[in-house]
Amino acid sequence: MEFSIDHLGIAVKSLTAAKSIYEKLGLTVSPEETVEQEKVRLVMVPVGESRLELLEATSDDSTIAKFIAKRGEGLHHVCMRVPDLAAAVARLKRDGVRLVSEEIKTGAGGHRYVFVHPQSTGGVLLELVESKH
Repeated sequence: MEFSIDHLGIAVKSLTAAKSIYEKLGLTVSPEETVEQEKVRLVMVPVGESRLELLEATSDDSTIAKFIAKRGEGLHHVCMRVPDLAAAVARLKRDGVRLVSEEIKTGAGGHRYVFVHPQSTGGVLLELVESKH
């Protein structure tokens, strides 16, 4: 099984302001995308074999808005690509790992994902996404 870092999620107050530094560096920034169920607007910035995901809240009650209110802007999560998401989730549940939600959801770019609770990962919110075959 091959695992890799898919992206680093960064909570920002303003996509416009946050993405400008990457554009000034000459990096390509994806068009904005909204994920209604997560109440966020985002862009992806490819960096090598991984990406940076800049996340802006679209509602005061979104996870990103709450994160920024509590901790300020910054690293929100690490996302790891896994070959078989359903098998990974089943294995984690079997081993008693705490998930934010056991439901596999579909998000930005059509990726299937699930979040592992920071209590089970040494304080880091871990997102798992399925590798596209």
